[in-house]
Amino acid sequence: MKSIGPYNVSDLPVFNNKVYHLDLNPEEIAKNIIIVGDPERVPFIAEEFLSTCEVDRSHRGLRTITGTSRETGQRVSLTTSGMGTPSLEIVLNELVALNEIDFSTLTRKAKFEPLSIIRVGTSGGLQHDTPLGTLIVTDYSVGLDNTGLFYSPARHDKHCELLEERVRKIIDAATALKSRFRGKIFPYVARANPEMTAKMEREAETLRVRYKKGITVSNSGFFANQGRDISRVPLTVPDIDSLLATLDTGISDLRVENMEMEASFLLHFMDGLGYRAGVICTVIDNRQEDLFAEHYTHYIKDAVRVALRTFHSPK
Repeated sequence: MKSIGPYNVSDLPVFNNKVYHLDLNPEEIAKNIIIVGDPERVPFIAEEFLSTCEVDRSHRGLRTITGTSRETGQRVSLTTSGMGTPSLEIVLNELVALNEIDFSTLTRKAKFEPLSIIRVGTSGGLQHDTPLGTLIVTDYSVGLDNTGLFYSPARHDKHCELLEERVRKIIDAATALKSRFRGKIFPYVARANPEMTAKMEREAETLRVRYKKGITVSNSGFFANQGRDISRVPLTVPDIDSLLATLDTGISDLRVENMEMEASFLLHFMDGLGYRAGVICTVIDNRQEDLFAEHYTHYIKDAVRVALRTFHSPK
């Protein structure tokens, strides 16, 4: 493990003191970061919640704005992950490099302050009793993508191993015996920073917004990966959304509440680094009730407000 460096420019492309994909230098990123999937959501949040804008950069479809939170007075960065964990893997590695690497020598700094990152996103609700617009605060994430499998941090706690076993068992049982992919989907489970999760719950209660704490499943796609059967190609795991909604998680008072595409790798990678990370996603469709919210921007605002106040919240 090359934990110190120096790193080759082909491993960590840096040009004009800027990382390649985000096109940012270390001074242009804050210690508190909100990550969203949609690049257009970055200026939307900035206009609503920032009083100043010191950086506004867009490169390769990745938008970043750094400024000051109007409500808390803190410096904060808003950045895009793109859709799915592969793009997120690039963004997170570059954010970490901006924080930890001395670009003049391409070596790791002896000291650096860990970042705090919250994903604010949209998701599909999996439980019948979840109204559209509910905010889901993620406690554990289940990764059904394979991005996290290329990083091997220790599990956060015993529940992670338990969930991995239970999810794999239920998926294998639902896969056809003759399927060439039977037994080849390997879930990985991570936990959000417990302190950050508790703060998000507290801020949601203070703001009187509807929320639930639960388990979030991250998929590598939107359609078959989440149980949407609209193509003429057979699905490996039919009705995976309904299947996971009924999972006995083995964790008291925690159900699989929602599906999206990024939480798994964020929590897996950040926990391995010792950074604080959390996830809060608005439910914009309910898979069990066949409902979809056409207008949901006000719910996104609620989630952003919770995230910003969480950064500012005392222990």
